[in-house]
This record gives sequence, structure tokens and C-alpha cells, in this order.
Amino acid sequence: MGTQPSLPSHIDLMWPTIEAIKQLGGSGTNEEIFDKIIETEKFPQEIQEVIHRNNVTKLQYRSAWARSFLKMADIITNSSRGIWSFTKEGEKISQEEILSRIKEKRQNYHQNRKSTSSLEDKEEELPKENPLEWQEELLETLKLIKPDSFERLCQRILRESGFSSVKVTGRSGDGGIDGVGILRVNLLSFQVLFQCKRYRGSVGASEVRDFRGAMMGRCDKGLLITTGSFTTEARKEATRDGAFAVDLIDGEELCELLKKLQLGVATLMIEKVVVESDWFRNI
Repeated sequence: MGTQPSLPSHIDLMWPTIEAIKQLGGSGTNEEIFDKIIETEKFPQEIQEVIHRNNVTKLQYRSAWARSFLKMADIITNSSRGIWSFTKEGEKISQEEILSRIKEKRQNYHQNRKSTSSLEDKEEELPKENPLEWQEELLETLKLIKPDSFERLCQRILRESGFSSVKVTGRSGDGGIDGVGILRVNLLSFQVLFQCKRYRGSVGASEVRDFRGAMMGRCDKGLLITTGSFTTEARKEATRDGAFAVDLIDGEELCELLKKLQLGVATLMIEKVVVESDWFRNI
């Protein structure tokens, strides 16, 4: 019997994250970076499909932590649009320097705390803020609503995003088509069929092919929305040369859309008052 491939830790994914950003030209989205890591590291399908919780795979979860650590160490940074790029220090950092730089930053943050745990040994020794915490809560909430409520939510998202004449069909035996809408871009209008999938795991290439088959000859574009994730093969299938293109929205993008549109997600600005003691001493 062959040995079962092991899941990489968030530490294992730090250098592949840096390499992925380099290969993408110095910047990239979460999705682009993750897909590039899968491509270069050649993780087998059984590794890609291991679920952490709440529709997020362990690879996605640990990849998010890798980005979080690299950001904490001022190696990479992300813009307001969620695009990751290198800092000046990150452009020239070597693989051997990463952990020492992270440890140095952590010591600066916790000068008055004593820690006996090792970064290499414990994945729990992480920054306080979980980069996926609010998304996990939101996705868990979406799983608890009724299927027709989720379809109406997708309908609302499309309307808020500029679609018109959005209708939920949800007819059985319709190849999984859940609704249709019209998107007008300047002088052109496109009929878009959409499918909503509340998944705990990853949507594979076969589901994309089935959706494409159901929409052929009936619309100009197809949109597949899921609370889960898409495998790398599914993303490749969605944009395969010679095939009808299908646009994909995974759980992470769905959360960001709801946040942007302020649909059931509120962003709170917390005021923090800081007393500058030095100012009073020097007055």
C-alpha cells in the first residue's frame, strides 16, 4: 500500500505563496494565488478536497493563514480591492529568512508575554484574528436557510449588481437551472442563466459540464454560485478553450459580495482612543 500524502501546514504554504505571487507578475487575488499554488505544488485531488469546516477546504484555510502570517511580517500586503503584492522587504526575502522574520515580528507584538509554544510545532499559535472567521459564520448561516430562500438571496444579489428581469425558476428536471436574468452593458444586453449550489465541499468539473450542457442554446452567459469552493479542475473546465464559458462565484466571493452590497453583513467602525503620554510630558 502506498503512503497517504500529507496535508501541508500553513508554514509549508508560505514560500509557495511567495512563489505564486512572483509567477503572477508580482500581484494576485486570493483565487489566483491559490490556483497557482495548486498548479505548481501539484497537490493530488484527495488533498484538495479535504474539508476543514463550513465549506472551506483545509488547503484554502491554511493558505489564508499563510497569507496572514506573511502580511504580519510585512512580506506581502493587500489593497482595499483584495489584491496581494510584495512589500519592499518581501521582494527580496529568501525562503530561509521567512520564519525568523515572522518570529521577530511576533516578539515585537508580544514583548511582555512569555510563550513556550513553537511556531513550527503548533498551528494554533496564530495571530488573534482569524482571516476567515466572519466568512465562516456567514457561510454557516447560509447553510441554515431554506433552499428557496437561498435562491431568492442569489436573485437579490444579481438585482443589486445591476441585473434586470431576474426570475427564479427552480424547476425540477431543468438541468439544475435555478433562474435567469438580463445584464445590460452599455448598448448590449446578455441573458444569463444561473445555478445556486449550497455545498459543504468543492464543486468539481463534472458539475460545471452538467450546467453548461443545460444552458447551451438558451442564453448568452452562465453563472454558477456556490457556498462551497471550486476545484482547480472545475475552474479550468469553466474557461476551457472551445467550450461555452461559465462564470463562477465561490463561497469566499459570495461573502465579499454580500459584504460589499451590505446584504445581511454590516461593517462596524470601532473607535479606539489612545492617550499619548509623551505629548503631556513634553508640553
